[in-house]
Amino acid sequence: MFRDGDEVLLQSRDEKPMNRYFPELVAPLAAALPERSVVDGEIVIVGAGGLDFEALLLRIHPAASRVKLLAAESPASFVAWDLLALGDEDLRPLPLAARRERLEQALAGAARRCTCRRPRATAPSRRTGSAASRAPGSTASWPSAWTRPTAPASARC
Repeated sequence: MFRDGDEVLLQSRDEKPMNRYFPELVAPLAAALPERSVVDGEIVIVGAGGLDFEALLLRIHPAASRVKLLAAESPASFVAWDLLALGDEDLRPLPLAARRERLEQALAGAARRCTCRRPRATAPSRRTGSAASRAPGSTASWPSAWTRPTAPASARC
């Protein structure tokens, strides 16, 4: 995810633009993220049973009217993993722990609006092919268990 002033660009790991498919994320991300930043993360949809990958796949649809309907019915959230750049500073040479601390500082004011809870440090995890785990110098992993958000969809980030 890239933010430069008023412009927010959601991009897949294979560099395809995703703003069109997840329009409900653009304004909250613009409000929550530093004015110039590059954040690595995942777009997720939380359903009754947890993360709903099928609902996420349905959002990649060619018809704008269908995208709008699904955005209202199953809004997406953005889970931030890593802060790769802030202003003119390239943070990739820093250790993941330092980048994570900078990310938490950058999002400190927005954390109250986010519904995804931070996993316990001792929780077992597995590596995935996510962009976060492939970022230069990154050792990010996907937590094996997530808690279901309790805030309304309008509070998701």
